[in-house]
Amino acid sequence: MKTAVVILNWNGKQLLEQFLPSIVNFSVNQADIYVADNASSDDSIAFIRQNFPTVKIVENSSNGGYAKGYNDALQHINADIYCLVNSDIEVTKNWLTPVLDIFKKEENTAIIQPKILDFKQKKKDKTKFEYAGAGGGFIDLYGYPYCRGRIFNNLETDNGQFNDTTEIFWASGACFFIRSKVYHQLNGFDEDYFAHQEEIDLCWRAKNENFTIKYVGNSTVYHVGGATLQAINPQKTYLNFRNSLLNILKNVPTKLVFFVIFSRLILDGIAGIKFLAELKPKHTMAILKAHFSFYANFFKFLGKRKKLQQKSNYNKHTSIVWQCYALGRKKFNELK
Repeated sequence: MKTAVVILNWNGKQLLEQFLPSIVNFSVNQADIYVADNASSDDSIAFIRQNFPTVKIVENSSNGGYAKGYNDALQHINADIYCLVNSDIEVTKNWLTPVLDIFKKEENTAIIQPKILDFKQKKKDKTKFEYAGAGGGFIDLYGYPYCRGRIFNNLETDNGQFNDTTEIFWASGACFFIRSKVYHQLNGFDEDYFAHQEEIDLCWRAKNENFTIKYVGNSTVYHVGGATLQAINPQKTYLNFRNSLLNILKNVPTKLVFFVIFSRLILDGIAGIKFLAELKPKHTMAILKAHFSFYANFFKFLGKRKKLQQKSNYNKHTSIVWQCYALGRKKFNELK
């Protein structure tokens, strides 16, 4: 089973210096390593060629973000399994073996995510899960994403509670394994997303085609998070809210889609008021901008919807907002 580990890079020489060695060292004889460069203006490519001659480089002509960057690069990479890795990921010994074993044994498993822990807390006795993926992702009825080990901004400590292998709804784009034939069958990431939640859309489409998505807890990576787009950046708020709405329009079943969109109008409005109360008006404006962009793209995405099939069993819980903020349930195993 030919495996390609593909790292998307944009002006990330410092991150490559820090994190590429672990990927190279712990992937020997198991995978080919590629860096897909999104038209960097720093000396990333020269650095790789000088210091990591075994790493292959795919040069994209422009910075099309996460979605287009991978779509362009993967056209030039021949492998059975793609492992898409953020440039701020540190992998650990034996990280590939348990994942590849699942792919070999389970033909219908199309996408896998490892355990993702917080790199910034790595040296502590107990490490917290990392925001982007944690112990595997789910969404509620209203399209809000959450994870085992992460409910909104509430991060759990890794005490071995998610060392299992289990089915999930979405896998994190920070470290995302996918069968190449499935990736191309689904036409890859939706480039209109640019960045954020495009992996949820791809997983949702895979689910609607009856593929299985899994989390493998005995494979561990560490993620810095926010290295490309800072977590406090209103642009990140904008992309997350807008792309979540686009996910709903594309993938929620017909009998629910307009109810969910209307509900999100109310719930996102409450989120905007919360940001105002926290003296973060730029984030409130980002939510407004997200909704205006969603409405501007409504008919375009309605056209995309018509080419897809939608299934009703997408949510594990009804409202993660209600459970977290009204009932105070901030750990995954507390949810009902």
